Amino acid sequence: MSDKPNRPTSSELIAAVLDDGSWQSWDTTPLAVAEEGSSYAVELAAAAEKAGTDESIVTGEGTINGHRVAVIAGEFRFLAGSIGVAAAERIVLAFERATQERLPLFAAPASGGTRMQEGTPAFVTMVKISAAVAAYKQEHLPYITYLRHPTTGGVFASWGSTGHVTVGEPGATIGFLGARVYEALYGQPFPEGVQTAENLFAHGLLDAVLPVELLTQTAARFLDLVLAPHDSTPAPDVPREPLPDIPAWDSILLSRKPSRPGVRALLKLGATDVLPLFGTGAGEWDSSLFLALARFEGTPCVVLGQDRRGEQTEAPLGPSGLRVARRGMKLATELNLPLVSIIDTAGAALSKEAEEGGMAGEIARCLADLVVLDVPTVCVLLGQGTGGGALALMPADRVISAQHSWLSPLPPEGASAILYRTPDRAPELAERQRVRSLDLLEDGIIDRIVAEHPDASQEPEEFCRRMAQAIRHELADLSTLERMERLAARHSRYRLLGRAGKSTMKGGL
Repeated sequence: MSDKPNRPTSSELIAAVLDDGSWQSWDTTPLAVAEEGSSYAVELAAAAEKAGTDESIVTGEGTINGHRVAVIAGEFRFLAGSIGVAAAERIVLAFERATQERLPLFAAPASGGTRMQEGTPAFVTMVKISAAVAAYKQEHLPYITYLRHPTTGGVFASWGSTGHVTVGEPGATIGFLGARVYEALYGQPFPEGVQTAENLFAHGLLDAVLPVELLTQTAARFLDLVLAPHDSTPAPDVPREPLPDIPAWDSILLSRKPSRPGVRALLKLGATDVLPLFGTGAGEWDSSLFLALARFEGTPCVVLGQDRRGEQTEAPLGPSGLRVARRGMKLATELNLPLVSIIDTAGAALSKEAEEGGMAGEIARCLADLVVLDVPTVCVLLGQGTGGGALALMPADRVISAQHSWLSPLPPEGASAILYRTPDRAPELAERQRVRSLDLLEDGIIDRIVAEHPDASQEPEEFCRRMAQAIRHELADLSTLERMERLAARHSRYRLLGRAGKSTMKGGL
């Protein structure tokens, strides 16, 4: 009995993923690319007979969980799924029609890359395919890719790598360089295990590795989230409560409790649906930054949150974590979804690797991107808010803080060590630096505080639901504002920071 995995053909994949009976082909006679009677014409005819398709690409439409979608599927049995001029034209036409009809697009390539029989004219069609993908995504339309075995060369380097969500087939060979080409050029085999879906997932290049049987569920969840109408119905606010005047240091200690709910608990208890995504899409991942598509009641959004669990079990927030965050910002822009950023960090990594990885530059780029991000933004101070790693996710239209959250340039122990050469005066520094939520509210840095009774670790479910309701209220309120009005208000908010507030330090130094 063979252990070889079953690799579905294009028609089998379409039947497995789409709703029964919903498939409609868009294909017409492909462009003529071979002279009649030529050896290449004979080769194409033989490929068509073997594959049961007239080209290496099949396009059309159907529905996934009732959502109408455009489909582009590769057929590997047709000349190893290679992309020539006719196949490229078919891909571009499908993107153009999906753009015109405003359809989500599901792409499932299986290809060895550019068709060598057609040489450079086929090779350069990567450019027009990439242009069609870019034009499609500029319309804020959702694009999901399922990379099958194999997906290599120019296909992986163009439309295979640009999905909003990218999933790999288990065991699939996925990579840019062909292993046979490498061996021919360098006289040694390409290292094993590199060009596999599982390895690419481990390196943050794929969001998941799923068999085709589970693909429909994930695609349906993605479409349900991103295509849900933006609900602008006013959402009830969380009652504003009088808050006790608790010392800053007490709040800091409470924010550090291991049992305090973090971003995962907030989403589990407060969101109605969550689809986690993975990595930067550029060869990195970071367990300290959680990225997901989520919905707070009727409002879909992109969530990027600093994950206390990842910081505690893996490593502090590194430059790669902020690159994951910037992927989330780009995703929100391309899908035209609000962005919710969640701050809960003991501080960015202090290490040789962080310095060489560009930590300072990533903080700067996050700040710059968030300040001008086109979509509505809400920031939540959920727990600790230490240093530039916290500040990098703060600029937003609205900033909400948990009662015992705080924001500081350094942990108070570090500030005390700088000023007094001892960490022992941390409680005093925390008070004077105005780090606690009540001071942040008074200084105009945050907009509102969500109470804790008496702290979130003692009432995790109730607290997470209150915070989720506050997020939903702010998202609904922001949806009523005109884009230019909202962006102007955000600019004014940060332009005026520090001008009308209290002194930056109580009592001076």
